[in-house]
Amino acid sequence: MQASMVVEEKDGQAQAQEETTNLVVPWMRAPVDVSHVDSCSLETLPSLHPRLKEALEKMGISSLFPVQVAVWHETIGPGGFERDVCVNSPTGSGKTLSYALPIVQTLSSRAVRCLRALVVLPTRDLALQVKGVFDAIAPSVGLSVGSAVGQSSIAGDIAQLIKTPKLDAGICYDPEDISQNLESSAVDILVATPGRLMDHINNTKGFTLEHLRYLVVDETDRLLRESYQEWLPTVLKLTQASDDGPFPSSSPFVPSSFGSLLTIRRQSVERGFKGKPYPRLAKLALSATLTQDPSKLIQLDLHHPLFMTTGATRYRLPEKLECLRLICETGVKPVYLVGLLKSLEGEKCIVFTSSVETTRRLCKLLNFFGDSMIKAKEYSGGLNQAVRSKELKAFRKGDIQVLISSDALARGMDVELVTNVINYDMPQYPKTFIHRAGRTARAGRAGRCFTLLGDHEVRRFSNLLKKVGNASCPIYPIPPDLFGPVRAIYEPALAKLKESVEPIAPKRGRQVGFKHNSKTTNSQTKRNKATSGQA
Repeated sequence: MQASMVVEEKDGQAQAQEETTNLVVPWMRAPVDVSHVDSCSLETLPSLHPRLKEALEKMGISSLFPVQVAVWHETIGPGGFERDVCVNSPTGSGKTLSYALPIVQTLSSRAVRCLRALVVLPTRDLALQVKGVFDAIAPSVGLSVGSAVGQSSIAGDIAQLIKTPKLDAGICYDPEDISQNLESSAVDILVATPGRLMDHINNTKGFTLEHLRYLVVDETDRLLRESYQEWLPTVLKLTQASDDGPFPSSSPFVPSSFGSLLTIRRQSVERGFKGKPYPRLAKLALSATLTQDPSKLIQLDLHHPLFMTTGATRYRLPEKLECLRLICETGVKPVYLVGLLKSLEGEKCIVFTSSVETTRRLCKLLNFFGDSMIKAKEYSGGLNQAVRSKELKAFRKGDIQVLISSDALARGMDVELVTNVINYDMPQYPKTFIHRAGRTARAGRAGRCFTLLGDHEVRRFSNLLKKVGNASCPIYPIPPDLFGPVRAIYEPALAKLKESVEPIAPKRGRQVGFKHNSKTTNSQTKRNKATSGQA
């Protein structure tokens, strides 16, 4: 939970800092506007592999969205991946398939299995979601996809990623002979989080990036804000071609813990592609809120980058998203939330709060209301992965109507038929609003984003809407007859919440070295008000 709160705080600081930066790199000044690109049916998409077409049709896909068509033409079509591609496109516009499809198409002609594509994402949940997209199309052309994410067994990762052939009895093998590379990659494509990727680079025998052809940095702005053990400079260094023949150059950058000498890319004939020389490492960077900070973008070491965006404005909300607001009385915001949820009559909703602690308290409070129509569960960084996966699965199936989430999980989460996003706490930055709202109105479907506001927040929220290019946000009318019964239940529910929270305080006070600072004293003396406000 603590780590998740730190991530959210750093996210906010980085967003505030970037908003004060006006410098824009030259290649971003003349972007390709993909909103002028038409959708394209699979039947007319040039060069699409027949088996990939069948796989897409099994997924219920009959045509590609504009951003997918634009990236396809730049990678498979006339562009031929001559340039690195950066995409700034709204949430739910199809960015994952925009890079997954051309990568799988290109690698379908490979003859020998090697790790050739690496997709890096900031969180485990996003990585598994993206792996699911690759899993749906890659096997159709004989490609294998692996994952390397946190909170999973590293031994299980190794068994999945590295192929170790059985050795013949009676034959002596020299472990020092680098020509006998007994371990080989068991996957063509790897979807990973930065920390676990570095674990394998440093410690896993046989794990190598020497054959890597594609690097995808998804949710780029988030990944560039965090160092994540220096994963990006490490990957770029290990994929640089060496001019020293079949052996990699000695570099002070590469620590001895990297293990195999074969980790660094070699300047030679590419394995499994019929004598073709190694191509350059092609990079794709994507986000709904791609950074414009030159100091961040330079880390990617892009090759003649092509910038694709949607529309003239920097931020763009999904086309069929309707923004609405509710003005709440002080101290009774939960009453408005419950009234809103009741008015939505069982529709799937994701409710976003500003912290893990508020997420937990609000979820408890909603369940203390005892309304069988509102089944709420917590989904935050304060829970372990097994619990989060269980709750998300139940939400997808419809067993849960409401998911209460913190901002740490606002990015990329794709759940079908989520018709409503509710900002219980007003987002502080435009990027936060973009990513929260983007959990609905995805893939061309309609959706609504509600924001609960106090009187003192109205002006600041109006300024935020201008920055995301949305001037229209009418007040949502809740039928007055819904509030009476909710208000009657609110006080008993709040009392139950206080009972569940209060016993924790004495235990904290008995800890060695515990001191009542001003912040702690205020939180104790104003327990009733704080519980109501946070919840």
